[in-house]
Amino acid sequence: MTPESAAIPSLQHHVPVLLDEVIDALAITPGETHVDGTFGAGGYSMAMVAAGARVHGFDQDPDAIAAGEIHVEAAAGQLVLHHAFYSQMAEILSENAIDGVALDIGVSSMHLDQAERGFSFQKDGPLDMRMSQSGISAAEFLNEADEEEIANVIYRYGEERRSRKIAKAIVNGRPLTRTSELANIVRKALGQKPGDKKDPATRTFQAIRIHINRELGELEDGLVAAERLLRPGGRLAVVTFHSLEDRIVKNFLRDRSGQKSAGSRHLPQVPEKRPAPTFHKPAKLVRPAGAEQVSNPRARSATLRSAVRSDAPAQAMGGEA
Repeated sequence: MTPESAAIPSLQHHVPVLLDEVIDALAITPGETHVDGTFGAGGYSMAMVAAGARVHGFDQDPDAIAAGEIHVEAAAGQLVLHHAFYSQMAEILSENAIDGVALDIGVSSMHLDQAERGFSFQKDGPLDMRMSQSGISAAEFLNEADEEEIANVIYRYGEERRSRKIAKAIVNGRPLTRTSELANIVRKALGQKPGDKKDPATRTFQAIRIHINRELGELEDGLVAAERLLRPGGRLAVVTFHSLEDRIVKNFLRDRSGQKSAGSRHLPQVPEKRPAPTFHKPAKLVRPAGAEQVSNPRARSATLRSAVRSDAPAQAMGGEA
């Protein structure tokens, strides 16, 4: 934490993962305009303000926006909040006019700590998981979807090899209304041994949450939006927490910086007309230092990828992301 940010009330309660590293990647110059696409509890935003930036914070969760009003007041005109998905930032703000974009992907500690939001398998609550508090809930999905669809979601987004066994147990255990019910069904289906380092329900909860909130699609759309929004020389910094998210960011930056694989050396090279790179070569990935991993267990799986925007036009909306 920087000395300036230490004085800001919001950061006394919530220090986001890789805070210093994200601020370093954004390389803020006082007077610049930056976007915090995943406002949450306001940690990144207030650190950006402390560094001299004017900040636009985005969040789909109405609770985060309401709670963030105290930070708007503390920021004295340097923070503007938008109740919107971060994929909408290029529609709301002027394109090619933003100096930096930060994204912290996935569920926040704020969501996990509130049992009534239904994200945690460690706390009993309604089986909800909706970040925006709108749309289909986890309970509605699990009680209405067929066994094959549930299995596919758990396999794809949780990378759970025994997804079919879990899906069968879920269908047999319906209707489900509580997080504890789902967690116990998964634990019983997979078997839980005393001393297990990882709760058997972890992957299933992750998968259902990602599906309900369309998290990977939002990330893909959000990266494209950031590309449109950033000015030449603007900086993009993205923190992810599992391989599915990180793979999307890595492939996007590799593609947009013109570093796609050249293919097999055993096959003839086929000339390919490609758009000019919209990002320079990405910086080396960053992981949390040992001290942060000890103080914040959530940091252990975090990865930061960052890159600088080139002066090439943003690629067409239908382009690969």
